[in-house]
Amino acid sequence: MSCPSEPRAIETGTDEIRARLEDRVAVVTLQRPEARNALTLEMKRSLLELVPRLGADPEVGCLLLTGAPPAFCAGGDTKRMASDGRLPSPEERLALLREEHGIPLAIHELAKPVVAALPGAAAGAGFSLALACDLRILAESAFVTTAYARLGLSGDYGGSWFLTRLVGTAKARELYFTADRVDAAECLRLGVANRVVPDADLEKEALALARRIAAGAPIALGWMKDNLNRALGEDLRACLDREAERMVASAQTEDYLEAVRAFAEKRSPRFQGR
Repeated sequence: MSCPSEPRAIETGTDEIRARLEDRVAVVTLQRPEARNALTLEMKRSLLELVPRLGADPEVGCLLLTGAPPAFCAGGDTKRMASDGRLPSPEERLALLREEHGIPLAIHELAKPVVAALPGAAAGAGFSLALACDLRILAESAFVTTAYARLGLSGDYGGSWFLTRLVGTAKARELYFTADRVDAAECLRLGVANRVVPDADLEKEALALARRIAAGAPIALGWMKDNLNRALGEDLRACLDREAERMVASAQTEDYLEAVRAFAEKRSPRFQGR
């Protein structure tokens, strides 16, 4: 078994987002704890560039998205926008929001698994970002809320699409219409959370899960995620055809041959993404 690698800082272009590479896991941390990690324009632009860049990096096997405690992300920072002196026009806001929507889209379509670790509240667009990830691990004190109904807003960042597919249309509508606060235990029951852990263990447990995933075969994981994404909207026949093609193709990779050797030799495989 290989020794853990020394963490290496990743440039994000802003002090409001920090990132590091550790054991093939790119840990991306929203870093505005004083504002519950509410998203600024600078943070959004950073994520728009950072997520695809990490997805293209062969040294990255999994992304871990989290927030500096005590929150995951409180959504957009409307206070900072108002304090800047001029709110954008509806036309400007629409163009900007369509650009920002590239963030959840990039997370969802990334050919690598993305894990969200929630140390605390995820609200509005922050909740939607967590929903865009493949897996979610929550601290026991964490909670989520769509929040929009309390603000007289209809919702953004793909939350209605992601939540409907996770919990079903009736529950998704309830959570949007009421903006109820949903605690970690209820998130686990609904299937929003994959795991709930004690607050003090969140960082350790989330990193352990991401490391385990990152050690997998990159080509197979990328096809696996795409298969699962397409299953959300395609019929069974199309899914079967794609699974067959990719099953045969993945059996031609060096990673598959390494897995066979490792099984015979009773050791863990060392995948190279070839």
